[in-house]
Amino acid sequence: MLEQLLIFTRGGLILWTCREIGNALRGSPIDTLIRSCLLEERSGAASYSYDAPGAAYTLKWTFHNELGLVFVAVYQRILHLLYVDELLEMVKDEFSKIYEPKRMVYNDFDDMFQQLKKEAEDLAEKMKKSKQPVKAVNANLGKKQGLGQKGGVDGGNKKKSGDDGNGDEEGNKTKNYGYENGHSNGEHVVNGEVTAVVGANGKENRSSNSGAFDKDKLKKLRGGKNGGKKTNTTAVVSKGPKEEPKKKPRVWNDSAPETKLDFTDPVSENGADDVPDVAMDQGESMMDREEIFSSDSESEEEELGKDAKVETKKTGWFSSMFNSIAGKASLDKADLEPALKALKDRLMTKNVAEEIAEKLCESVAASLEGKKLASFTRISSTVQAAMEEALVRILTPRRSIDIMRDVHAAKDQGKPYVVVFVGVNGVGKSTNLAKVAYWLLQHNVSVMMAACDTFRSGAVEQLRTHARRLQIPIFEKGYEKDPAIVAKEAIQEASRNGSDVVLVDTAGRMQDNEPLMRALSKLIYVNTPDLVLFVGEALVGNDAVDQLSKFNQKLADFSPSPNPRLIDGILLTKFDTIDDKVGAALSMVYISGAPVMFVGCGQSYTDLKKLNVKAIVKTLLK
Repeated sequence: MLEQLLIFTRGGLILWTCREIGNALRGSPIDTLIRSCLLEERSGAASYSYDAPGAAYTLKWTFHNELGLVFVAVYQRILHLLYVDELLEMVKDEFSKIYEPKRMVYNDFDDMFQQLKKEAEDLAEKMKKSKQPVKAVNANLGKKQGLGQKGGVDGGNKKKSGDDGNGDEEGNKTKNYGYENGHSNGEHVVNGEVTAVVGANGKENRSSNSGAFDKDKLKKLRGGKNGGKKTNTTAVVSKGPKEEPKKKPRVWNDSAPETKLDFTDPVSENGADDVPDVAMDQGESMMDREEIFSSDSESEEEELGKDAKVETKKTGWFSSMFNSIAGKASLDKADLEPALKALKDRLMTKNVAEEIAEKLCESVAASLEGKKLASFTRISSTVQAAMEEALVRILTPRRSIDIMRDVHAAKDQGKPYVVVFVGVNGVGKSTNLAKVAYWLLQHNVSVMMAACDTFRSGAVEQLRTHARRLQIPIFEKGYEKDPAIVAKEAIQEASRNGSDVVLVDTAGRMQDNEPLMRALSKLIYVNTPDLVLFVGEALVGNDAVDQLSKFNQKLADFSPSPNPRLIDGILLTKFDTIDDKVGAALSMVYISGAPVMFVGCGQSYTDLKKLNVKAIVKTLLK
């Protein structure tokens, strides 16, 4: 049974809801849909699942982009209603006929909705009855084809039956399986089947080549045993490497080679005692500099020209000129597909994860479909403008990321502000922790480091070196200690000493390492930090989605709290090494919803800056 059907504007004004349905929904599924799906550029998805205590809902929606209306249907997930999509389209068509921008009440739509609902239910029932005998026949055909596959001869025919549109479910599965393995049409549909057929026909393939190689090798070995000459040749070859002289080091300019190649400065027994202190003379941190960015219009026009060529191939000069002057009635998927495909390819070349690029294009298509194209406007420019708005909306933080304000607020409450740095191995957590410490010191904030990486060899010594260079205290307990307890004692020590900020360094861990993820979840649960920063590389591509999603998932699974702490912000490192491949920032923000708070762009303490959203968006789209 349908639980709720709601019609509202993009501004949030509710125009109509079905009174007879009117069931009290558990939780707030529609508000959650708006916050986590429609506003996050995930509106291209087919449905949204919402779990509430004692209920599980499925939400489906559609847009009328020309009028700016949203139609949402809510029903119990267990029911699997077949008529919801058809009902939403029918309601959209009928409601758009009576919609007036200044009108607020639509009580006369109740009778129309009941009629539309009955028609949609009857249509779904007829389709269900007509499909039942077809499914039975297809099941029998699938069994027969399965028997044929076991014989090793009919393996290639399954894909053909799926391509002919006979509705064979097993054939379609075989077709998809072939594409997932990276094979093109007509090549290696299922692993092993084509090899069997080719072997029967006597053609050469990889397996036959490998067999021929073994056979020739066997003949050579046999010939070596029978013929004296071959035996001597083999003996000479076996002695060859022993007689070869050793390679000598190259000498340049006929000078004697250096006996010592280690030019590091000598250190004392204490190791870190000889590290020079760094006063506040390295200059102003890049966090406090205003970055000036000018848009590059030439590259934008160049890309629009490329997209225009794709359109002219399909439409022709006269029709495209007529459409640009008169304006197109409404945009459909076929019109948007060429421009969206070009945008998707462009995003992927900028290191955006493929899954994220595809979802963004689907969301942009959903926001433009049915919209009227203005006169003298190209489809490619319209799509690019919509994508630019979507990217700015995603990358712009939805909450304040002013850490200095939060630090002073915590100071007024008489407690230190705690920041925990987490991430995978080798991304630069300790180095960028020192950069953040240097930036805080420039704002007259007292900082203390907590060496909670008790797992990696040399981690405590590395952080101790940074602390000595920056002349700030460090709390350490050595190795093989519980990092949660070390962090707790560090926070207590900071409270006694009056430190304003505690920067907690943690061990690098892969997202699939369960013991280390449990330890990290315990550290966050026990100490309740004010900020959990995920440190990630700007070099990462598709792996960014896996890293962030699994980090959040593990933190939620292993936390004993009903409301677990997840990642609050992102620190993007090695940003100076990627040129225009800035897509990792978009992938990380999209998958986690957390803003990019810092960007590491060099090796010195001053090389830390804020994310310039406009510059990132222009780089992604140029």
